[in-house]
Amino acid sequence: MGKFVIKTTDAGCHFVLKADNGEVIATSQVYKSKESCKKGIESVKKNAPDAAVVEED
Repeated sequence: MGKFVIKTTDAGCHFVLKADNGEVIATSQVYKSKESCKKGIESVKKNAPDAAVVEED
């Protein structure tokens, strides 16, 4: 199962979503607080199951 990893830098916090093999699937924006970063993770978890797949040219 994939996992969300929270990383902290001088600019703030962001998360990456990693696959089982360790590859990064997605990277978030930078958040000012860890609490906001965790809310971003919860938003992805809540909204991703229903997300449409759209092809753009």
